Amino acid sequence: MSITNWLVLLLTHPNEFRTLVQFYFYHEQKRDITSIKEHPTSGWDRESMRRCWAFLDQTSRSFSAVIKELDGDLARTICIFYLVLRGLDTIEDDMTIPDDIKQPILRSFHKHTVTPGWKYDGCGPNEKDRQLLVEYDVVVEELNRLDPSYVSLIVFLSTPLTRARPSYRDVIVDITEKMETGMADYAHKAATTGSIYLDTIAEYDLYCHYVAGLVGEGLSGIFSASRKEAPWIKDQLELSNSMGLLLQKTNIIRDYREDADEQRYFWPREIWGRKEYGFSEMRDMYAPHARERAMWAQSGMIVDALRHTVDALDYLRLIKNQSVFNFCAIPASMAMATLELCFMNPVMFDRNIKIRKAEAARASFDYYFSPFRV
Repeated sequence: MSITNWLVLLLTHPNEFRTLVQFYFYHEQKRDITSIKEHPTSGWDRESMRRCWAFLDQTSRSFSAVIKELDGDLARTICIFYLVLRGLDTIEDDMTIPDDIKQPILRSFHKHTVTPGWKYDGCGPNEKDRQLLVEYDVVVEELNRLDPSYVSLIVFLSTPLTRARPSYRDVIVDITEKMETGMADYAHKAATTGSIYLDTIAEYDLYCHYVAGLVGEGLSGIFSASRKEAPWIKDQLELSNSMGLLLQKTNIIRDYREDADEQRYFWPREIWGRKEYGFSEMRDMYAPHARERAMWAQSGMIVDALRHTVDALDYLRLIKNQSVFNFCAIPASMAMATLELCFMNPVMFDRNIKIRKAEAARASFDYYFSPFRV
């Protein structure tokens, strides 16, 4: 923020000014991935991994900050996991790629992502994460460095069968294969049937499972493989899925206008298409005369997202490592704050809205300095 912005904030929102000043002064970065002592776990001494960290910063600066504070090699592993799924999602989202080309790429992405030297330059020029795929070979190189085979074998042989844990690489490849299947199915349906809507809440849940619930399952598998969490964390599939669905559904609600402008419709017809709301198309909701009815549909979407909060809190109760807890709890808190901001807020139908920086800082401050608050 510039000095002018700080002065404006002081005059217009003094309490938020105080919160941000406290956060910047008292929050200490838990680790510096660039320092020499961190190189064995962060991989910063390798050009390929430095490029991966740069891509992480470019694709999600806020998420990047939370990842970098994870303990040990968890930060590097989850960075790679995130970039693999971001690459997959970029191909699925790119409407300039014909379906007959997109389908084989999507359905073989788990193989491409471990094939040395593989990269893809067929995305449209306006795709914001296009460069990640152009240089995807660096992600492949780093993924293949995870869990060298002889290390995995030694760990497996020295671990009782009842406590056997998967390797990082196996978890990432397995989740990628599951996710690519779901994404390819939905992309093919949209390309061949012309259907642009999800009809039922069950279909909506399944879509969110493929794009976010599986991320939650993968993260639980990585936490378990790291030995920083219990081996049975990887088996908490329902709770892991709910963590992912809470975050994904929050983003879908918040991004209504942006998605509608790009003709992407994720709200299920079962909620917004109720007879009493009177909508035949989702884009009708941002018409000025329809605001009240649109907010009824919006409230239905928020109530649906809140179904997952109890599971999300139960999942957080199982986490023991502080850095893992922060990694999970901060996005969940942001999601709850975002749902509160969206609730009965007509501005959401005009533009994207986000919680203010001070509110985000306050949530982070609580978890760093009051770790037992959930």
